Amino acid sequence: MIKPIDISGRSIGPGAPCFIAAEIGINHNGDIQLAHNMIDVAADAGADAVKFQNYRTEDFLSGRELTYTYISQGHEVTESQWDMFKRCELPTEALAELRRHCERRNLVFFSTPTSEAGVEQLVRFGAHLLKNGSDYLVHLPLIRAMAATGIPTVLSTGMATLEEIDDAVHAFRDAGGRDLILLHCTSSYPTPPIEVNLRNIPALRERFGCPIGFSDHSDGITAAIGSVALGSCMVEKHFTLDKYSPGPDHRFSADPAELAALVRGVRMLEMQLGDGEVGPTASEAEGRREFRLSCVAARNLPAGHTLEGVDIFFRRPGDGLPPRMAPQLIGRSLTRAVGVGEQLGFPEVS
Repeated sequence: MIKPIDISGRSIGPGAPCFIAAEIGINHNGDIQLAHNMIDVAADAGADAVKFQNYRTEDFLSGRELTYTYISQGHEVTESQWDMFKRCELPTEALAELRRHCERRNLVFFSTPTSEAGVEQLVRFGAHLLKNGSDYLVHLPLIRAMAATGIPTVLSTGMATLEEIDDAVHAFRDAGGRDLILLHCTSSYPTPPIEVNLRNIPALRERFGCPIGFSDHSDGITAAIGSVALGSCMVEKHFTLDKYSPGPDHRFSADPAELAALVRGVRMLEMQLGDGEVGPTASEAEGRREFRLSCVAARNLPAGHTLEGVDIFFRRPGDGLPPRMAPQLIGRSLTRAVGVGEQLGFPEVS
């Protein structure tokens, strides 16, 4: 039995509404005011949370040699990873300010650190949720540091083998971590439809016995909404105010209209999924009489007539003897005359 995890008054897990996080990431382009604007738009769209990245470039890059190629504003751009990440780093004071803004807008603030110092920073901010990115899934010391805080933690599983996910989950649990959420993820930007692999969601839930979500890097919102039908308890979607802004992630991120549509779509799907109990719904119960069938006389039949199969038709409304009871009428005699189309039942037979 997987228990929901409480995140600042919101639950993540079976039976709870899907937790929808707008991944701002580096889409603020290092502009703090833009980051504040994105918080407001995400809140207005109905998101539950926004995610930032409190990384330091020096934690994962040693120089400018490595490059990254991406599409921005319709053009292919190749640049130093160092330069790309450095210009989007957020200073500590900015992150604290953004966290307070999230609290005012009733959004859960969470972030992806790249060092134990970054974890400690989030603890000082009073973060209610931590996130370990797919690139850091193999950084087991950092996962253990997250576990030691006692704060619920999200692990993204992009690029990972099952063995690597096992290692990360064991590292978290062996270090005392209790509240763990795994996100199925494909680390391809954007993710081709054939590589989205939503069926990994129930597979991960079966294997690890914890809430499973979906970190979506595909175009559009179809995959994110569809993930909820397969049991995703959390959806994380990259978010931008403008797909044509400069930067690596904007073109495949949800814009404000898409984010709002995603939230509406998930909430509608949750209603449509129902409770899994087989039986007529409330509206169907009202329609059973009108739409179902009853046993009726196929022709005018005299009193004393012994009923045969050819004497019985099935017609609306459905408030009489149901068709499944027809065999019990055959061979019985009518106690009174019955007109064509008149319902047949046990009061009319002996």
